[in-house]
Amino acid sequence: MTAMNLAATVHSSSMPLWYATRATGVVALVLLTLSLVMGILVSVKFVSERWPRFATIGVHRNASLLTVAFLAVHILTAVLDPYAPVGLFSLVVPFVSSYRPLWLGLGTVAFDLLLALIATSLLRTRIPYRAWRAVHWAAYACWPLAIMHGLGTGTDPKSPAILALVVFCVAAVLGAGLWRLASGWPQHARARLASGLAGAMVVIAVAAWALAGPLASGWAARAGTPAKLLAQARAAGASAQNGSSAGPTASGSSALPALPLTAQITGTVNTVASGGQATVTISGSGTGSGAAPVAFKVVLSGPALDDGGVQMTSSQVGFGPAADPGRYQGRIVSLQGGDLAAALTDRAGSALSLALHIRINGGAVTGTLTASSGSTQ
Repeated sequence: MTAMNLAATVHSSSMPLWYATRATGVVALVLLTLSLVMGILVSVKFVSERWPRFATIGVHRNASLLTVAFLAVHILTAVLDPYAPVGLFSLVVPFVSSYRPLWLGLGTVAFDLLLALIATSLLRTRIPYRAWRAVHWAAYACWPLAIMHGLGTGTDPKSPAILALVVFCVAAVLGAGLWRLASGWPQHARARLASGLAGAMVVIAVAAWALAGPLASGWAARAGTPAKLLAQARAAGASAQNGSSAGPTASGSSALPALPLTAQITGTVNTVASGGQATVTISGSGTGSGAAPVAFKVVLSGPALDDGGVQMTSSQVGFGPAADPGRYQGRIVSLQGGDLAAALTDRAGSALSLALHIRINGGAVTGTLTASSGSTQ
């Protein structure tokens, strides 16, 4: 059979879209937070010698427009990504998507509210002030909905960096909100106290929901992920674990060679297709110069393609010494041609970067493996 590289077997065209969706969503949340904070500063007529009021108004307006721009890219990439079935109709009408309908719907509502805010702000001189102000209050609902949408629908709710960013955004809005309530005190004291109490209750409720929901185990199923995608992910994980967690009695050393290490590898590739889905399993082993043998296993799953390959939507990677090839577990973070990069961690949380240069000839795999401590991300 003619030799081919990994890209001929695995098509990962959805990965750039997945990364773009995540990145633009995070940036949009930061910009929305900035817009909200600047809007609060405008309402309290904040001004200083170094920061005139028109600068606050300008940042508020530009941050709002940039939020819409990044959200447009965020939505477009989400629709184009074949992994999650997000239809065009669900972009306008909330809670109708087959993929996590409630949490995706909250994002739709937040986007619709933001569009209304932008439209009324641009038409402020042509509409009554009370109407503009009533719509503008929707900003306070738009922001927490965006937070819940990001945590409920996103793939990184447990990431320390994402959690830190969310906490920072919440702290910024809370600080600005307290400033707004304190400004002009004690005028309308009851209304201010009621608003402060309502805001505190919302924060507590969202925090409690996050701890019991996105930050807890089993959220993907409870969030409304389609059963087909859940089954696909379970199959990939089970395939990666099967045969890759040999016990102490397995042949070979249980000690991992010193890092960084480079080894020439040989192995096999196997493709299983069923019901329009396919799983590609690549496994092998190798030995560096004077080093103990190591083993690896890569499982890629996704829709089956007509050429016998698979469009990767999920992955599982295992690596370790020959006696414990599943010591490190993780996923692919980059795939170009026959070059594959994966970010792995062991049971203690230690990070490892794995790079494979693979060439496939029929059912045989040859190439080079490089492992080093630390993360590729």
